[in-house]
Amino acid sequence: MDYARDVRPLLKAKCVSCHGPLRQKAGLRLDAGKLIHQGGKDAAVIAPGRAAQSEMLARVQSKDPERLMPPSGAALSEDQVALLRRWIDEGAAFPADERIAATPQQHWAFQPVRSPAVPEVKDKAWPLNDIDRFVLARLEAAGLRPNPPAEARVLARRAYLDLMGLPPTAAEAQALAGATQAGAFAALVERLLASPSYGERFARHWLDVVRYADSNGYERDGAKPEVWRYRDYVIRAFNSDKPFDRFLMEQIAGDELPDADADTVIATGMHRLGPWDDEPADFAVDRFDQLDDIVNTVGQAFLGLTLGCARCHDHKFDPLLQREYYSMVAIFDPLKRPQEGRADLARYALPAAQSGRLRALEQRDKTLAAGQSALQKLDARLKLAPADAVLMAERAAQAAELARLERELPSPPRGYFHYEPSPPAPSVTRVLLRGNPATPGDAVEPAVPAILARAPVSFLAPDAHTTRRRLSLARWMVSADNPLVARVIVNRVWQWHFGEGLVRTPNDFGLVGEAPTHPELLDHLADWFVREGRWSLKKLHAYLCASRTYQMSSAPNPTNAAADAANRLCWRQTPRRLEVEAIRDSMLLVSGRLDARLYGPAMYPFIPPEALAHHADKASIWPAYDEAGASRRTVYAFVKRSLVVPMLEVFDLCDTTRSAPRRAVTTVPTQALTLYNGELTRRQSLHFADRLLREAGAGDGARIRHAWLLALAREPLASEAAAAGAFLEAERHRAPGAPAERDRAALAQLCRVLFNLNEFVYRE
Repeated sequence: MDYARDVRPLLKAKCVSCHGPLRQKAGLRLDAGKLIHQGGKDAAVIAPGRAAQSEMLARVQSKDPERLMPPSGAALSEDQVALLRRWIDEGAAFPADERIAATPQQHWAFQPVRSPAVPEVKDKAWPLNDIDRFVLARLEAAGLRPNPPAEARVLARRAYLDLMGLPPTAAEAQALAGATQAGAFAALVERLLASPSYGERFARHWLDVVRYADSNGYERDGAKPEVWRYRDYVIRAFNSDKPFDRFLMEQIAGDELPDADADTVIATGMHRLGPWDDEPADFAVDRFDQLDDIVNTVGQAFLGLTLGCARCHDHKFDPLLQREYYSMVAIFDPLKRPQEGRADLARYALPAAQSGRLRALEQRDKTLAAGQSALQKLDARLKLAPADAVLMAERAAQAAELARLERELPSPPRGYFHYEPSPPAPSVTRVLLRGNPATPGDAVEPAVPAILARAPVSFLAPDAHTTRRRLSLARWMVSADNPLVARVIVNRVWQWHFGEGLVRTPNDFGLVGEAPTHPELLDHLADWFVREGRWSLKKLHAYLCASRTYQMSSAPNPTNAAADAANRLCWRQTPRRLEVEAIRDSMLLVSGRLDARLYGPAMYPFIPPEALAHHADKASIWPAYDEAGASRRTVYAFVKRSLVVPMLEVFDLCDTTRSAPRRAVTTVPTQALTLYNGELTRRQSLHFADRLLREAGAGDGARIRHAWLLALAREPLASEAAAAGAFLEAERHRAPGAPAERDRAALAQLCRVLFNLNEFVYRE
């Protein structure tokens, strides 16, 4: 029985709101093993080894509604009761080093980031940098040894897939096998970070966090006009290594920055990415749902806090008051949604200070629209009288005037974002009793939760163009007074490299979130990131990759696994399946069909006809498949909330309706069926076979070797080569047609097998 995996999450979900750090009914806390053993003010609640004599078990099974726990909500299921019974009968064990926050004010996440002393370790030869010293100190204290280094080829492939989301090419794979000299891996990491593919890879991670999709959801699920420009902004930000503090400020308040431009205005599209109902049952509720979506996303993405849980009442788990939630709402309340009726509109990406130019552009657009209409009328008339000189002159003059208007007042890009009316006139924000707009309470001013600020945050006065509330929030968020932002982002980057964060609840650093497995290392990284890394994500990637911790093998170790099955102490690299984007992109790259063009409007991957069968107008739901256009990287795929591309859905694309801290990793039969029989695999297997025929020439041996280098970045073993040769021969006999056709068909089947190997779809 694993307390951290099985028992603690159950108690958190069912018990901690009444028996946790904030509230202790009957003097009882159930948020830590030591406190459970202590019991409440009246008596013990468990008898270790004797579940039948334990009050806790009696209460969760009671038939008396006055005694049944929890007193509200769903009772524990039979399986959950059995889990508790087993834990108690087995002695109610818990980790000796489990952290307990004595009060909310002492909770680790609310403390200032400090620079902890780097620990001494016994094995002084093992660490390559300070990250390793923090990790090794924990391992040595637990009596465990870290895994040996990964072999050079495996490590290089790991870096390619982590940093670019693509495997190495055949030529790169051959070069990597001999790159054993000192500094070779660091040089490789620098090359990968400089690749445009890096931005495409990590932009997708960030798009999960900010709930990016290309449509609104709900019944009509209309497309979000020009929303792809936000996606491109994120890719460019990662590729240019935009400092994370600036990245945050542009997304929170890019229109209010002193040096605002089209790019920073588009960045604020983060606030508008969530679902939107164009036919709500209640417009007032819909308005607050939109504001709640913004506050929730900002809180989880940047602060690692579930602020939205305080919409209807004080937060049950964290020291966040309902009033403080509405003070956060007040910061975003001035934002308006560009729309005409209930039609969702894009808007020229101009800073608020250029509102005069915006009005001129809008007037010009009206003139252009009228002018185009007039031109169309003239063209009807000219069809009837094509030689009419007067009409021809009139049309030429009209066209010249329209061209002059477009030339003298060129259009900036349009984007998908909210705006504040200019001059600013914010409405009063009130607490909504039980979250209901029909029952407003006291008025509130913009503010941040008191638990996060050592002193009240000073908000800027409005200027002539905006309230500057979001700019005030953004400046505080990246200041030294904020204890969360740096911790949250370094934890995410650790998760993107290691599979799990040092805090395994990356969107919840609150009192019932997971405590960090290595709290001193987390603070070391947060401090290093700001002070030495200067908020540079590329420097942080390089620092992590330079560690022995990152470079360890993922091989199993039964002794270590018995002591730490979940690898919480980082004794090895954890094997894990690639995300669906990396699987699809790798197939396109290996087959030779990947279109590496950057940026631009979304492309539409293949959707099986059966998925569109119930739609009356199939063409309007999803355009006809264009293989060449759809061969771009998956980050550019159109994500329609009501119609997710089946391959993406089957392989665990995140829920785009809310901030997604991590992808689920399921194992279901439809994944194997999709990967073996799916249309993408069928097409790319044929393209892969054609590539082998072009590049490897005649002879099965050369083709097999080239296939292994392309797909797996290694030479085939002798046994693999022999098995592949026999497979090709058998497939040739089975295939119909001329010899060349049979040859191609057999190779395509071998390529299909390679695409389905664990070695292909797993990082290693």
